[in-house]
Amino acid sequence: MQASHKVSAVFDDPNLIGSASLVPVLRLAERAGLHDLLAAHVSVASPNAAVKAAGVVAGMLAGADSIDDLDVLRHGGNGRVFTGVRAPSTYGTFLRAFTFGHVRQLDAVASRTLAGLAGVVPRLLAGTEVMAYVDVDDTIRQVHGYAKQGAAYGYSGVKGVNAQVAALSSPICAPVIVAARLRKGNAVSGHGAARLIGDAVAAARAAGAGGQVMVRADSGYYRQDVIAAATRANAWFSVTVRMDPAVRQAITAIPEPAWTTIRYPRAIWDEQEQRWVSEAQVAETTFTAFTSHPKKRQVSCRLVVRRVPRLGRATIAAAAAGQDELFTTWRHHGFVTNSALATVAADETHRDHAIIEQVIAELKDGPLAHAPSGAFQANAAWLALGCLAFNLLHAAGAAASARHAKARWATLRTHLITVPARIAYSARSLVLHLPTDWPWAPAWQDLWATATTP
Repeated sequence: MQASHKVSAVFDDPNLIGSASLVPVLRLAERAGLHDLLAAHVSVASPNAAVKAAGVVAGMLAGADSIDDLDVLRHGGNGRVFTGVRAPSTYGTFLRAFTFGHVRQLDAVASRTLAGLAGVVPRLLAGTEVMAYVDVDDTIRQVHGYAKQGAAYGYSGVKGVNAQVAALSSPICAPVIVAARLRKGNAVSGHGAARLIGDAVAAARAAGAGGQVMVRADSGYYRQDVIAAATRANAWFSVTVRMDPAVRQAITAIPEPAWTTIRYPRAIWDEQEQRWVSEAQVAETTFTAFTSHPKKRQVSCRLVVRRVPRLGRATIAAAAAGQDELFTTWRHHGFVTNSALATVAADETHRDHAIIEQVIAELKDGPLAHAPSGAFQANAAWLALGCLAFNLLHAAGAAASARHAKARWATLRTHLITVPARIAYSARSLVLHLPTDWPWAPAWQDLWATATTP
């Protein structure tokens, strides 16, 4: 494929728009109640706050990952098909007016909008009425310079701010975001997680997760308050443990016949051993966690352990370090749970916690590519609006087709959002003329039908 040499270019057409799908997606948001919710709940001291918040979300859907990029909304005929488009400087002033309380108002809007989207697009949260997973993790968004409030060196050794995210999914639907918090860069993983989990489970149930809910997290969240928060929310928990002496002693006590061999359909990359693992063994035992706490705060649960054989070189190194024979032969990965799942099923379910990494990667590929402001609460508001945009785009994908219901941010934007169109008049109404032979036209038309249904 080559570009023709008989082409010239000029920016002179006022009837073209570059992201035609913002029309049905914002109509979908309207059906879910987003605009009314913003008007009712967001009280930030800025005129037309609801219009500006919706504008930031629209800009993110169109590809903006910074405040300056929100200018992508001001081109061609966008002023004819959208109302309330503002300049980037106006959006920046709006975001800097946020306080912590105003950010929490956005969180309330996001949870209610998700429930509205689930009502309009049932496929979005299919399966959560039977079994729902709430996965929690955090990530560092690297920043540069000295002007960012809250920036610090965290556990990864990278200077930035810390975003804590909770995602909702089921065995048959893609994840959406039910809660998020922006924290200082040096925050430990589990800080504030108990409150986040309570909010996330409540939001999940409000959105239609009427069945069993399981909270999953890695070892950074192996804390008494995190487990207690999941229990208070009447949810199962499945949290990776740290290999402290109590855990090691419990693993040593597991009899050899109790181990069951499992094989993975697809090999798993073991980061520590730097090799692919295709076979392991699992077993479980009863366990009391957090014995350093008062007795009423201790947690009686199941300790499920997966072990994989060490490589020869790793075994020699472990023996030289003075480890006992069991731990020189095997590497162990344990987690505590109160679920009723069988041992092998519990292990498989816990490993699926990695789905939260997909959510974080999508956020960093989109709205969270930057922390765009020097003001901490402005960045917190940006994260909250980014999560709203994330859910709205995935709802659009679920409305478009079964394939797009599980597609990722970049794919959804390419297939459904960045569709060019020319504006024309017919019978005193606007008509969008889209490209012929657009490969995903049937999915786009299904999205349009869902979004524009009265």
